[in-house]
Amino acid sequence: MRLRSPKAESLIAWAAAFVGALGIASALTPEMADRVRLVRGVLPPGFPTAARVGALAFGIILIWLSRSLAARRRRAWQLAVAVVLGSAVAHLAKGLDFEEATVSLLLLVALVRYRSRFDVPGDPASTRPLVALAAAGAAAAAVVLGYELHGGEIPDDLSEVFTALGFLFGTAALYYWLRPFTHKVAQTVGERRVARALVDAYGSDSLSFFVLRRDKSYFFSPTRRSFLAYRVVAGAALVSADPVGEEDEFDALLAEFQRVVRAHGWRMAVLGASDAHLDRYRAIGLRPILLGEEAVLRPADFSLEGRPIRKVRQSVTRLQKAGYRLRVVAAEDADPALRVALDTASELWRGNQPERGFTMSMDELYVPSTVFAVAETENGEIGGFLHLAPTAASGGWSLSTMRRRPDSPNGLTEFLIAETLAWAKKTDVAEVSLNFCAFTELISPDRAVTVPRRFARRALLAADSVFQLERLYSFNRKFFPEWRPRYLMVERLSDLPRVGLAYLHVEQLLVPPGPWTRRAQRERQVVSH
Repeated sequence: MRLRSPKAESLIAWAAAFVGALGIASALTPEMADRVRLVRGVLPPGFPTAARVGALAFGIILIWLSRSLAARRRRAWQLAVAVVLGSAVAHLAKGLDFEEATVSLLLLVALVRYRSRFDVPGDPASTRPLVALAAAGAAAAAVVLGYELHGGEIPDDLSEVFTALGFLFGTAALYYWLRPFTHKVAQTVGERRVARALVDAYGSDSLSFFVLRRDKSYFFSPTRRSFLAYRVVAGAALVSADPVGEEDEFDALLAEFQRVVRAHGWRMAVLGASDAHLDRYRAIGLRPILLGEEAVLRPADFSLEGRPIRKVRQSVTRLQKAGYRLRVVAAEDADPALRVALDTASELWRGNQPERGFTMSMDELYVPSTVFAVAETENGEIGGFLHLAPTAASGGWSLSTMRRRPDSPNGLTEFLIAETLAWAKKTDVAEVSLNFCAFTELISPDRAVTVPRRFARRALLAADSVFQLERLYSFNRKFFPEWRPRYLMVERLSDLPRVGLAYLHVEQLLVPPGPWTRRAQRERQVVSH
């Protein structure tokens, strides 16, 4: 493997962190006595002490700036130049620390030499809060100046308040000054119409239909014959599954999107990438990390016969004896009474949990072309349902939502899946994609053969009460599916913390349960309609 040379901005970022750490260490250690006497004989009283505090503050700021410098942000470069100059002066003023000042000036030379590398502009949306902070700071300074002009002293309590406000204003100003480009999700009617047409014509992947969620933006090729769906969270541009459309345009589409991402100072990642396009992602520098596997069933090959699947067969038989039957209804054909029953079952099952999903489910139920596989009794009572999205180009269906009433009989979900597969077989459906199971390489007892994997498996099982990873995997195994790998693609392994948190955020896995989750979901549905 050929090792890539480090980029200039990365080296400068590390150098800034080093100079910052050196400044902090210098500010916290005693000065040389002869140098201190010389400085105190030249500068007014209090200057060396103030310079020591300044050197400490400049060191902390340089360490803070280092990551933004690595991201090539122009505003970080501008601030770093000022801070390095201030740091050099502070080191000389606090004790003639020529060594530290020289190192700071060497960093300044590097910053000026490679200034063209820092080409990512700041976020225009941060101008308004920066102006507000400046106005608030000016008002606070005016109060202090007013006290001094009238010959008074600021009370100790008020002085502490102004100190705290100064720290808060300074921190907030740094945040807004360095904040990367923000991006709001936006879909025009025309874009959505084109995207839907491309999904219907080319959407052969089981995740293709889910790019039509309303919490994603679209990036089209110049011909509008291919596109990808994405969302930007905390500086990470998260692409939802593979591109859709003319495959011969995918390479150029991905390369152009990556160029736009870098121009905005974001980091690029692909969620739920398939095997089919791994080489394309690698060609633009993305690295695959196995997220887990998707359970896929072939209706033509599925059978309830045999001992291994007897538990599923028993559940189906028990529900049939209890009077349940399957009814498949197109979403656009669901009448008001059915909608009320489906919504009630969904809300009862979710409780106070948020509506999760981003990559592998829809954000609303009644989307045209989707269907409901409903389990109902002879008198029309709904026990539960599967919500299925079409994979039109490959003749399949993909599970979006699986819900049942808490008071429904045990085994109803197994009944729903088995009967849906029987319906799919009669209608010549090629495949039905069930659930995605994360970390299957670690959760499966058959695959956790090494000591690190066994340790990781125990850790995941310990958290299973929250994420239910092992329960979902065990449930899917009952049907003996084909396991289809899904990947997370990242530019650098160091992006994993940022991308991982952004991924958990968009999937609603960081939202705590509570009454606000239903209200937020209803608000999203109102906006979407």
